[in-house]
Amino acid sequence: MNEKYETFTRLLTSIGRGIQKIKTEEMATFGLKSSHFPCIYYLYKMNTLTAKELCDICEEDKANMSRTIKHLEENGYVCCYSRTLKRYQCPIRLTEKGREVGRQICERLDSITEALGAGLNDHERAALYKALAVIDTNVANYTERYESRIPKIRWREIIHRLKHSSSDTPV
Repeated sequence: MNEKYETFTRLLTSIGRGIQKIKTEEMATFGLKSSHFPCIYYLYKMNTLTAKELCDICEEDKANMSRTIKHLEENGYVCCYSRTLKRYQCPIRLTEKGREVGRQICERLDSITEALGAGLNDHERAALYKALAVIDTNVANYTERYESRIPKIRWREIIHRLKHSSSDTPV
């Protein structure tokens, strides 16, 4: 196997696992799960977001984000401020309890980020982030070719055809 590939993937996998463990342990201090972290963090930073905006920012699918928001709302961390809009378009804000958790998370993030970057000066850190951004863009560009091979499922068309076909007509 290619040594560059092994080193690259091993390091990224190890870093990803470590970050996941940190999020899990830090959120557990609040009685929350790591999946709740990005929702609280971005709401704290941006004040008000819709579920759709949270999905986009957190790169999370709609179903997972809906479960996260529901849990956080039921436990008093967030509230939806409109009952007239569709749930996915409803503005969501942190409650006082949620803002306090968000504040503590941001404080902890500062110290965690410092600890994780120990041994890097500002120039090295900037070069690392720049390199990671280039790699991220390259991976996104490379994987686009796979997505173009996968046919898009046209659910609306399928449902329409099912609704308007007789039971003995093939779909």
